[in-house]
Amino acid sequence: MLNRPWPARPRFRPVPASALLAAAVAAFAHCLGSALAGSQPFGAMNRNVNDLGTQFVPFHAHLWDVLHGRADGGWLINWQSGYGSSFLPDVGTYLSSPFSFLVALFPREEIDLAVYVTSVLRIATAAAVMAWLLLRLRPAGRWWLAGTLGAAYALCGWSVIEASYNPMWLDGLIAFPLLCGVGEAIRAGRRPVAWFFGGTVLVAVVWVANFYTAYMATLGAGLVLVARLLMDKGDGRARLRVAGKACAVVALGIGLSAPVLLTVFAGTKLAYPGMGLTFQSAGWADVVGRLLPATYSFRSPAMYVSSAVLVLACALPFHRGLAVRVRVGWTVLAVAVLVSMQWGPTHLAWHAFAEPNGSPYRQTFVLSGVLVMAAWVAVGKGALGRQALVGGVGSVLVVGVVGLGSAFTGRWAWVGLGAGLVGVVGALVLLGRAGSGRGRRTYVVAAAVLLIGCTVGQSALTTAWAAKRRVAAQDDHAPYGPRQVAQSATIAGVDGWPSYRTEPGRMQTVHNDAMVVGGQGASYYSSLTSAALTRTLSALGDGWSGSGRAPHSLDNPVTDAVWGVGARLRSTYRKGADTAFQVVRREAAPLVTVRGSLPEGVGYGRSAFSNQELLVGAEVYERLPEVREQPPAGAGVRVVGPGARGPVVGAGVRATSGTCTPGAPVYVWAPGLNGTARLSLADSASASASASAGPDVGFESKRGRVRAAMQQVGVAPANGRVRVELRGRGARGAEVACLREDRLTAAVEALRGAGAGAAEFGDGSIRVDVSGVGAGGVGAAGVGAAGRVAVVAVPRIAGWGCAVDGGERTPADAYLGMLAVPLAPGAREVNCTFRPPGLRAGLVVGAGAGGVLVGVGVAVWVRRRGADASLSEGAGAVSASARAFA
Repeated sequence: MLNRPWPARPRFRPVPASALLAAAVAAFAHCLGSALAGSQPFGAMNRNVNDLGTQFVPFHAHLWDVLHGRADGGWLINWQSGYGSSFLPDVGTYLSSPFSFLVALFPREEIDLAVYVTSVLRIATAAAVMAWLLLRLRPAGRWWLAGTLGAAYALCGWSVIEASYNPMWLDGLIAFPLLCGVGEAIRAGRRPVAWFFGGTVLVAVVWVANFYTAYMATLGAGLVLVARLLMDKGDGRARLRVAGKACAVVALGIGLSAPVLLTVFAGTKLAYPGMGLTFQSAGWADVVGRLLPATYSFRSPAMYVSSAVLVLACALPFHRGLAVRVRVGWTVLAVAVLVSMQWGPTHLAWHAFAEPNGSPYRQTFVLSGVLVMAAWVAVGKGALGRQALVGGVGSVLVVGVVGLGSAFTGRWAWVGLGAGLVGVVGALVLLGRAGSGRGRRTYVVAAAVLLIGCTVGQSALTTAWAAKRRVAAQDDHAPYGPRQVAQSATIAGVDGWPSYRTEPGRMQTVHNDAMVVGGQGASYYSSLTSAALTRTLSALGDGWSGSGRAPHSLDNPVTDAVWGVGARLRSTYRKGADTAFQVVRREAAPLVTVRGSLPEGVGYGRSAFSNQELLVGAEVYERLPEVREQPPAGAGVRVVGPGARGPVVGAGVRATSGTCTPGAPVYVWAPGLNGTARLSLADSASASASASAGPDVGFESKRGRVRAAMQQVGVAPANGRVRVELRGRGARGAEVACLREDRLTAAVEALRGAGAGAAEFGDGSIRVDVSGVGAGGVGAAGVGAAGRVAVVAVPRIAGWGCAVDGGERTPADAYLGMLAVPLAPGAREVNCTFRPPGLRAGLVVGAGAGGVLVGVGVAVWVRRRGADASLSEGAGAVSASARAFA
C-alpha cells in the first residue's frame, strides 16, 4: 500500500467566517425576539402595523402578481389602484431592492411570511457586510469579535424597532457599511481601477435599492471617510485626491441609478403634498435613555446598541494604546452625528431637506454604525487595558443614570442593561487573561460566548418589547387570511376588466385592498399618490386619510357610473374575521365615451353634488335646504365620532328638512364632519317630530389628516318628507341631497350610447376605436358640444400622451380630471401611451454616466496596453543586445 501524505489543512479565512457568524447571530436574535413576543410568524400576534400592513405587504403582493403575469397592468401602470396609477415610481420607492423580488419564490397566500423572511435576510446581510468592513478597517482583529459587532450593528434599535416594519429602509442598513468599505478601499489605494468601477456599481445598486436611506448612508459614509482622512498622517494633497476619487465614484453611481431616481423624484413632485410637519427635537434624557435595551418611542431616536458596543465605544477615548488623533477623531465623529440629529438644519439635511411625515429620526442607523466602528477600533488590537475598561464601563453607567430621567426606560431596560454589563465586563476580563496569542483558548471561547450572548439577549429583548409596544400604540391590519381568500374569490367571480371595473369595496382591510385581493378600485395609498387623483376624487365627494395620500373607495352610484364600476363588494369588517361579501351590480358607463367638449372656464366647484352632475351630464340630485343649526330639545349632548379617542363635547346639532321623491336614497356630503348623521322620517310639519329614525352613520374627519366621504344615510319615506341631523364638529357647510335613480339611469344610457368601440388597456397603453361614435353626454349646466372629445375613465395623471389615427403623440388633455383626447371629424382610432415623468431624463443621465464609465475603462485599457507594449519593446532591445554581445 502506498503511503499518501495527509491532505493539507484548509486555510482559515477570517472574513467569510466572520460574515457568516454575524449573519447567523443577527438572524437568530431577530427571530428569537419575534418568538418571545408571540409575533407572527412564530405566534398569533399581528405584526402588520401601520404602513407595513397597509402599504408594504400589498405592494409586495402586487409585485408577486406582476412577476407571475397575474396583475392588471405591469411595470408602468397599475390598473388596480386609484383607477389607474403610475407604478414605476412605487417600484423605485418600495420594491426596487433585490430582496423584494424574492417574494416571487413564496406562495401568493404566504405574502406576509415572504415579507418577513426578506426582512430577516436584509438584517443578516447588513450584519455580514459590517463584519467585512470591520476586518478591512483592522484586518488583524479577532474574526469572531468582528462578527459579533457586525451582528450588533444589524440588531441596533433603529433596525429592530423602526426599519423592521419598513422593510425597504433595511437596504440602507446594508448600504452604510458597504459604502464605507468603498471609501476605505479608495483611501487605501489598493487595486484602484477595480474599486473605481466596482465602487461605482455598488453605489448605483444601493441607490436603486432604496434611494432614501441610501442618501443617508452616503452622507454617513462621507463623514466616516473625512474623519479617516483627518486621522491619517498624509499631506493635504493626498487627502484631496482621495476625496475627489470618492466623489467621482458616488456621482457616477448616482448617475447610473438616475432612471429610477429621477422617476421617483418626479413622482414626489407630482404627489399630493400631504400634511406639513415641524421637527421638534427630543429631550436629551430621552435621547440618552434610548441607548438602553427594551425602550420604545415614536418621536425619539431608536439608538439602542448592544452593551458590548457601548462599553467598547465609550472606552475608546481612554485607550492609551491608540494615537490621540484616532481617539479624538472617532469620538468627535460620533458626537457630531448625534448632535446633528437634534439640530433643525442638519436634521433636514439628513432627510434630503424634506420633513419626514412620521418618525423624525430615520438616520439613526448611521450613528449606530459609527459606534460599532469605534468599538472595533478600541478592541481591534486586543484586550482593553484597565484604564480603558474602567472608563468605558463608567461612561455607560453615566448613560444609565441620565436615562433615569426618561419616561421610556423601565424595569426591563435596567434588567437588560445590568445583565449586559456583567456579561461584557466578564468577557473583556477573560480576553485580558487570554493575552494576544492562541494560548488559553478556554478564556477566548468563554469571552466569545459572553459577548455573543449579551448581543443576542439584549437584542431579542428589544425586538420583543418593540413588537408588543407597536401593536399597542399603532394601528394594525389583518394579515392575509380567510377574509382575503373569500374576497378574492368573490371578485374573480364577477371581474369584467376591462369591460367594467370591479370595486373591492369601501369597507376595506387595508387602503390597498385591490393589490391584495384583486379588482380595480379607487382606493390607493402611497407616498406618491398623485395630486390629480386626490383632488379629482375629493371634488366628487370622496374621502381620504394619510393626509390626502390615501383616497378611499366612494360607495356612490353616480361616481361608480362615470368611472365604469359595474360591480361593487360590500361587507362588514371586524379585524379580518368577516368573510361574507355582497356583490352590488351597478349601471356603469363604458370606460371610454365620446362627449362634447367643455366650454372654456367650466370646471369643478365647491359642491360635490354639482360636480358629480357635471361629470355624469345630467341633474340627478334633489337638493335639500341649507343645513342650519337647529338644536332640538336636549342639544349639546356628548357625541363620539368614529375613530375618535374621546367625546366631542359641545359640538351642537345641525339639521335640514325637505321633501324628496319617495324611495330616493338620501346622501350627506360633509367633508369636515367628525361625528354622525341621522335620517329622521318626519310624519308632520314639525321639524322635530319623527315616527322613526335611521341609524347613526359615522363620519370621520381630522383636519389635514382625514377627510370624510359622502355617504348614504337612508331612503326617503313614502311621503317624501325627511329630516337629517348632523352631530359633531365640522358640520358647517355640509350638504344633503336625494338621488333620482331614474334620472341617473337615463344619464348612463346616454353615456352608453356615446360609448366607444373596442378598447384595449395594456401596460401603459390604451387603444380605442372611436369610428362612428357621436358626441353625447351634454352637461347639466348648459354645456354644449363645441367639438368631440374621447373621455377615458382614467385619472389624468402626468405622463399620458395620445395620438389620433397614427398622428403625432401629444400630451393628453383633461376632462374634469379624466383623461381626454380631442377628436377631429372622421377620427377612427386613439392610441394613448404612458411614459412616467422623469424616466426619459433619467435614461439620458444614466446613459451619460455609463458613457463616462466606459470612456474611463477604455482609457485605462489603452494606457495599460501602451505600458505593456513599452515593456515588450524594452525586453526585446535587451535581448538583442545580449545576442550581439554573445
